Amino acid sequence: MANSKRTLFLKRRLRVRNKLRKVNAGRLRLSVHRSNKNISAQLIDDVNGVTLASASSLEKDLGVTGKNNLEAAAKVGATIAERAKKAGVEEAYFDRGGFLFHGKVKALADAAREGGLKI
Repeated sequence: MANSKRTLFLKRRLRVRNKLRKVNAGRLRLSVHRSNKNISAQLIDDVNGVTLASASSLEKDLGVTGKNNLEAAAKVGATIAERAKKAGVEEAYFDRGGFLFHGKVKALADAAREGGLKI
């Protein structure tokens, strides 16, 4: 029996997350989630189990509500970098989850880097 797309995605997400966790122990994690309609990012402190900052294309003040394109991803990336600076965070590691580092996920990461977040 072939694995479903969802099962393969979950395996890939765990594999990526576990490899990153080994290399970046003690650092904050910038986690990305992309759906067909929206994209979001969270800055997570895994040691304390707390989210320090988040940004999503669902937020009305970003002006891209309900859109999931390169422009929306770039705005979310710039917003998460700005909110990370307010929270006193300068560096984190980028957790792409099970998504490929291409297109919208890459646009979000590049915008976060340009915003001053070291990832």
